[in-house]
Amino acid sequence: MAKSGVFEGDPAMVARVLELKKELQKLVKAIADDEYDVNLEAVERAQGMLCALKEFKLKKSVSLNLRDHHYGQGMVAGPVPEEFKCPLSKELMRDPVIIASGQTFDRPFIQKWLKAGNRTCPRNQQVLSHTILTPNHLIREMIAEWCKNHGIKLPDSVHYTNEEGLTEADRDHFLSLLKKMSATLADQKEAAKELRLLTKRMPSFRALFSESLGAIPQLLSPFSQSKCKSELHPDLQEDLITTLLNLSIHDNNKKLVAETPMVVPLLMDALRSGTIETRSNAAAALFTLSALDSNKALIGKSGALKPLIGLLDEGHPLAMKDVASAIFSLCIIHENKARAVRDGAVRVILKKITSRIHVDELLAILAMLSTSQKAIEDMGELGAVPCLFSIIRETCCARNKENCIAILYTICFSDRSKWKEMREEESTQHTISQLAQNGTSRAKRKASGILERLNRVVNLTHTA
Repeated sequence: MAKSGVFEGDPAMVARVLELKKELQKLVKAIADDEYDVNLEAVERAQGMLCALKEFKLKKSVSLNLRDHHYGQGMVAGPVPEEFKCPLSKELMRDPVIIASGQTFDRPFIQKWLKAGNRTCPRNQQVLSHTILTPNHLIREMIAEWCKNHGIKLPDSVHYTNEEGLTEADRDHFLSLLKKMSATLADQKEAAKELRLLTKRMPSFRALFSESLGAIPQLLSPFSQSKCKSELHPDLQEDLITTLLNLSIHDNNKKLVAETPMVVPLLMDALRSGTIETRSNAAAALFTLSALDSNKALIGKSGALKPLIGLLDEGHPLAMKDVASAIFSLCIIHENKARAVRDGAVRVILKKITSRIHVDELLAILAMLSTSQKAIEDMGELGAVPCLFSIIRETCCARNKENCIAILYTICFSDRSKWKEMREEESTQHTISQLAQNGTSRAKRKASGILERLNRVVNLTHTA
């Protein structure tokens, strides 16, 4: 039998629920009794009935919350005024907020709407100019007064947690931390350390920055207050740059962070100065932001490749992977390949590869850059051909062999002065023919292409 009060007063609903439960019991028994097989049709029907029961429960959730809250002499609360209901949930709002269209919704429900990728107002379909949520204090006070008059106790705002795990107290604390970024150095350091930890541990705190207008400039205000970047305390700089990295992980923040005017220049400065962790995290932030093609172009135009290549050249072990990842991601678009080559990437990468430092990552970048004629010229001058052949002979990594032969293929078809070196390598080591037989499908194609090219040249020479 249904619990007293749940469907009380609605005989039709009680009957329907009992009918569903009985049918569900039969289906579950049939599924459990079938020892050697699973009756998919029965499972699907059972799922449908569970969903139907859930719907009945949800339809009663609001009335259950209000039921038995009396005022006066045994009178129950009246119907909830429409203006106090969230247009999405149809329930009494606990944390009313205003969106860009001017409409008011309960915070967790509009957050869920926005998180699903919607950028229109669910009430009037107006395109939202931003996703900042502003507390509607007037409606909130009116709801509180109405609840008080009707003997209804809603959860206290401090304890009311939204879908992403944040309370109003969390939001107030977030704003107080941002305010401290314009206070004394001691306050700034304390606030920056805490924001770094919060944005690392709680994705919901990362989302707060996209909801709060001006939050990122506030976070970075210590940089504006310093006469020059080198005056900023190293620990404070590290915490702020790392917080930017944490914010960049949140997909909805990538565009906002990169397009905040001071961010990319600050990350570029951080690549050159500060603790090695600051420099490494600045590179990691650029890598994370570059997931968006629009950010790749913005970061490249800002000149960030040059300090990245400079940090790669320094070769600090803690920074190498982050720097290589950032350069690779940025060079996916053509304009940034040209910038990287112009800024000396080929020389630095070949120096590291020759020393067998991060060969996997750097060969991938070099293969990407090899579509540039200037990169091919740089490789020719810097002795890339023997270096690449030596890696093919030494390595057991199929991907590295593939990248090496792909670069050599481009050199073979773009720089005839290297044909002699390639013929000598093949005649003494048989490196190319071995790869043509045993490499990956791509490596086989590239190696066979080089052999055909070299054989054609030899035949033409003999004919002449």
